[in-house]
Amino acid sequence: MKTIDELLADGVSGKRVFVRADLNVPLDGTTITDDGRIRAVLPTVKALADAGAKVIVASHLGRPKGAPDPAFSLLPAAERLGELLGAPVAFAQDTVGPAAHDAVDGLQPGQVAVIENLRFNAGETAKDDTERGEFADRLAALADVYVGDGFGAVHRGHASVYDLPKRLPHYAGYLIATEVGVLKKLTEDVKRPYVVALGGAKVSDKLAVIDELLGKADRLLIGGGMAYTFLKAKGYEVGISLLQEDQVPTVTEYMERAEKQGVELVLPVDVVVSREFPDLKAKKPTEHTTVDADKIPADQEGLDIGPKTRELYASKLADAATVFWNGPMGVFEHPDYAEGTSAVARALVDSDGFSVVGGGDSAAAVRTLGFDENAFGHISTGGGASLEYLEGKTLPGLAALED
Repeated sequence: MKTIDELLADGVSGKRVFVRADLNVPLDGTTITDDGRIRAVLPTVKALADAGAKVIVASHLGRPKGAPDPAFSLLPAAERLGELLGAPVAFAQDTVGPAAHDAVDGLQPGQVAVIENLRFNAGETAKDDTERGEFADRLAALADVYVGDGFGAVHRGHASVYDLPKRLPHYAGYLIATEVGVLKKLTEDVKRPYVVALGGAKVSDKLAVIDELLGKADRLLIGGGMAYTFLKAKGYEVGISLLQEDQVPTVTEYMERAEKQGVELVLPVDVVVSREFPDLKAKKPTEHTTVDADKIPADQEGLDIGPKTRELYASKLADAATVFWNGPMGVFEHPDYAEGTSAVARALVDSDGFSVVGGGDSAAAVRTLGFDENAFGHISTGGGASLEYLEGKTLPGLAALED
């Protein structure tokens, strides 16, 4: 895989460089609530601009249905990118139409433009190779060189991720090079003890990575909504907690495998429960109690791991040489149910081991809860991509850059 350093060494002054970034930031209307993904691509964009390239930044945002939708415009991301760069950033109101060509044609060496949401064109996500290829051809007409730096999208076989790099000289940006290097530390010659903390809502989202990690990790700590399927598999009452009943047999098999293979699979011993899900916008105090994990009332739901579990998980992370954490331990967006996620984050900060926060909600939680990002070994920008890499899957966006 060629890197941006090789591109810069060859010289890019005056060249049109297409940077496939991941600017898929959370928005409250037009207000960005977490600009982490924009900041993550800054080193690549700045290096190219400083070297005199004409930089064209492209990304998706949300899930528009192949047509323009103002709710998913990249304009707020473009404006924030300009603020972080300290320089004007042009914005094109289409992806491959006249506005995009005008924006690119108007660039001087060292300047940056952002084109509109790639998913406003159905060709970006098309299942049909021809339709996707035609869109990639039109994107390729905008540029001379391709730099892949949208790690959060490399597990998608989309036009701008998979087809476009085949049409242009292609290189990996700084973010992708860093992400791949970090993930290799979790899969090749791993320093032990290797502890994995998994949370989030659905156990089905994590089954493949659990299956893979049962042969690699020393300990698995389970939290979040997915924990209740494990507790159900143990025969516990889980009340109205989030539950995937159809996954109980698979989870039971995994627990049996973990025991046979000597992998310590740790489940909550107590949980914070309530009769109703909290209002995440108002964030008003709620009625809640803490109960043992095998004593969840039938009319209540678990919304966070309890204090005994927080202490237990912190102790299981304390001696780790390598930690991978993906998924919050509870409904961290509400202060009444944020303590579990905060406890895991604090344990990673206090650990002397190499810690990786696996993107998505975990990365958002770290920032929301006020932790210093530099206190962690690495905070990934791609939760889904990180998981699929750990599952051993071939990621289309990485395969295209390696070709």
